[in-house]
Amino acid sequence: MNDFHGFAQSYKTYGSDEYTGGIACLAWLAGRLRKEKPTLFLAAGDMIQGNNWANLSQGKSVIEVMNEINFDAMIVGNHEFDFGQKVLRERIEEAKFPVLCANVELDSQTPWKPELLPLRPYVLKELNGIKIAIIGITTEEMPMVTHPKNVTGLKFLSQAETAEKYVKELRNKVDLIVVLSHIGFHRDMVLAEKVKGIDIIVGGHSHTKVEQPALVGKTVIVQAWEHAKVLGVLDIKVTDGKMTGVKGKLVDIKQTRLNKDDAVASIVDKYSKKVDALLQEVIGETGTDLDGKNVRRDETNFGNLVADIIRQTSGAQTAIINGGSIRTSIKKGAIKADDIYTALPFDNYIIAFTLTGKQIRETLENAISSIKEGGGRFPQVSGITFSYIYSEDNSPKIKDIFIAGMPLEPDKYYTVGTNDFLAAGGDGYRFFREAINTSEDYSVTGGAIKGKGIIYNNPGRWLRDIVIDYIRSRKKISPATEGRIVETNHPTVQ
Repeated sequence: MNDFHGFAQSYKTYGSDEYTGGIACLAWLAGRLRKEKPTLFLAAGDMIQGNNWANLSQGKSVIEVMNEINFDAMIVGNHEFDFGQKVLRERIEEAKFPVLCANVELDSQTPWKPELLPLRPYVLKELNGIKIAIIGITTEEMPMVTHPKNVTGLKFLSQAETAEKYVKELRNKVDLIVVLSHIGFHRDMVLAEKVKGIDIIVGGHSHTKVEQPALVGKTVIVQAWEHAKVLGVLDIKVTDGKMTGVKGKLVDIKQTRLNKDDAVASIVDKYSKKVDALLQEVIGETGTDLDGKNVRRDETNFGNLVADIIRQTSGAQTAIINGGSIRTSIKKGAIKADDIYTALPFDNYIIAFTLTGKQIRETLENAISSIKEGGGRFPQVSGITFSYIYSEDNSPKIKDIFIAGMPLEPDKYYTVGTNDFLAAGGDGYRFFREAINTSEDYSVTGGAIKGKGIIYNNPGRWLRDIVIDYIRSRKKISPATEGRIVETNHPTVQ
């Protein structure tokens, strides 16, 4: 399984009334399958952070469940770092299974030397005389896909070069080589093309629903969607120490069709009661569904709401956030604190600073650059409207930008509110990082902004708590889309 994100309880997905998922049901099914054949149970990252059930214990609840299920290995994903290295170390030390990452080392350029996290590059297993190496490879873009402060002192190496190094080291010592990966399905396919000798890649990060195993050369690639909605099953035939056949599938985890593992259910209930006590308060009502599903490709009413709150709170002229900071939708009706904590799970706070019009344009170019891949950097905005087109090579390009109804001026300074993840350069927002590192002062003369600098910074309050207070004070909200982001033509590729 991969990209669990702490979704331990069965739940209704957006637009459906059927309960899906539930780690106790998945554990029961996995336990039944393990009795049938020699089995490895692997976790491909992003396990400990996301849902409130995980976040309020900083992932301790997830590790407790994984220990009960008896996982064989886990690759560390980008969201494992979201609580910081100290907490991650605690979670790794609590785990009764190896946590892997071959492509990380101490950064020689860092003036101070933190102790390297207790991560292992690989682990060796033996099942019925078959020797198996499991190599852990995580995304080399780690400083962009978690808060950069969470990986201070660490350097993430080339995925392909690291995999090739360990494949060469282990190929003649084992029968099967498995790469446990958290780099995304497309990059898994690239890795399989570049590095020969990998038998199987068990992947995560891109939340891809790979219904049937993919094959690149002689390498089999699997991934099991997200949030414990399915269990990935790969049956492997080995003859004379060689993989001679595979058959894979995803098994839906539906509460009505499966039993529960009692021990796992007990752990889930224990932590659920703690969460419920804190988060079941009804804070207000929404007169419309809040769309957190399409935030990586389109303007959404939920994105507008959060961006508006950031702009209003910081006093900035504009606000730009990454769509990936909003993780789920909220249905029309009563809103509980739990809904906001689930939709905005990251420990982000609001910060605002000045940028030139030129920097804003280049920031938005970065923001839309991964739209075809559904990248989390896609923006949700307030106080700003823009349009984009697809060029001849089908890459998106910014066209027109307006702030307060007026065309953006390249050399003029504007104030921009955002979250501290982007301000630190996350998701490739490098101009944000440069803006907060300047020593020049910000000032206003006759209504015109002069100079650079931070104008608002409140690390003492999380964004989600500010959103909760906003909804509580208004009692009912009904945000809408307003044409803030407009695509003016359509690509010829999906």
